[in-house]
Amino acid sequence: MRFDDQFLLGLANLWRMKLRMILTTLGVTIGIGALTSMVSFGIGMQKNVTDAMRENDLFTSLTVTAQEVDIESAMEGNIEAVVESFKDSIPLLLDEDALKKIENIDGVEIAFPEIVFPVKVRMGDEEAQTTLRALPAAMGQFKPLNELLYGNFFTSDTASAIIINLRVLKDLKKVVKNPANPTKISLEDSARGVRTIPADSILGKNVEIITSVIDVNKIMQNPLRQFMTSTKTPFREAVTPFHVAGILKEPSDFSENRFMSGVIVPIKSAEKIPQLGFSSVWDLLSKTGESEGGYSALYVRVKKTQDLDRVQEKIEEMGYGTFSILEQLDEIKKGFIILDTALGTVGAIALVVAALGIINTMVMSILERTREIGIMKAIGGSENEIKGIFFFEAGAIGLIGGIFGLILGWIVTRIANVVANYYIIQQGGPHVDLFYMPVWLLLGAIAFSIVVSLLAGLYPAMRAAHIDPIEALRHD
Repeated sequence: MRFDDQFLLGLANLWRMKLRMILTTLGVTIGIGALTSMVSFGIGMQKNVTDAMRENDLFTSLTVTAQEVDIESAMEGNIEAVVESFKDSIPLLLDEDALKKIENIDGVEIAFPEIVFPVKVRMGDEEAQTTLRALPAAMGQFKPLNELLYGNFFTSDTASAIIINLRVLKDLKKVVKNPANPTKISLEDSARGVRTIPADSILGKNVEIITSVIDVNKIMQNPLRQFMTSTKTPFREAVTPFHVAGILKEPSDFSENRFMSGVIVPIKSAEKIPQLGFSSVWDLLSKTGESEGGYSALYVRVKKTQDLDRVQEKIEEMGYGTFSILEQLDEIKKGFIILDTALGTVGAIALVVAALGIINTMVMSILERTREIGIMKAIGGSENEIKGIFFFEAGAIGLIGGIFGLILGWIVTRIANVVANYYIIQQGGPHVDLFYMPVWLLLGAIAFSIVVSLLAGLYPAMRAAHIDPIEALRHD
């Protein structure tokens, strides 16, 4: 029997039992639809996270500390292990000389000290507590700093300009973004109610940065013993004036939080702001805070992701500790693999149920076509040819079910994405594609559907091939 004869015979057999074939194929369609929609959700989540990290250049940046920090223990909250790791290490000084050496490493695009400290922001009669971050003007060309909500990033490291987060404006003046007109914002005033004003009216306004400093005069006038027994403190407020140059949007995902402080000021201007001795959390994890003229940590950005490992190795050879999110990427991928496997398993269960339907359909077909099978064997049909006919029928069910399953999965994911984004946007978040179907998933789903269907047709095909032609011809 030629292959085209097997093909036409199998097609005719499927057409002859249309209703049964449609119901069986529908089971495969639902199974593939469930499988692809669930796996595409896991892939979509992974793509959103990794793309957001890549777009915000988290794969091209690293933090340099004066000594090696046990990041894994720190992330697990094991502070004792972190402290213990410091006891046997002698930290180097992160100073201007170290900064210049790191800047001169081939592949480094920009490097600067991490300067973050708590401040109060005053605008008019309103005050809000937040954190201040100092950045060089060159950082304005990178995401997310090149996508300000309003205004422009400062162009000089010594400017008296400030970039203020929309969240801080909400704390200061109860500002809410006006979705009906993005060029305007709504101000909620207790006396005047809600009023809409142009967004750029905030730009250029004077802002005061208030920090706490030690008042030497109070200490000289009052012995330390008196401060310990009184309610007075040896601190005073220092005020530094700035003007608003831009308004920073609130972060839409965790990767944008890297530079999302309440206010951002030029790095040289920040050095002139009076403050207490420590500037960031790295001061609490290192000993260099005791060394005058040293930085607690440095931020380093490389030109390309491929440069990161080499630059990181060079810095570690200098004796400094480093940390980059790229080191955690493998762990992140492992987490998503587990998620994809769990989601795929749920979808595969539906496909297994569909496979049982294929077995049932084809076994019933054998019982109905026993005499027909006997005639084919009596006129010279071999066992392999009989198997081929039933394998073709099973494969055709898998192919058709796989194609329609992909269509069903795509429809389900589109509906789910619209519904999910409706609630996300209602909460003030951005539109995101929660599902992603790469080509390998589409082709893999169809191939998987065909393989499962062929495996399901294995027993019926073998049963049909082993039918005794004499007994089959006697079958009524």
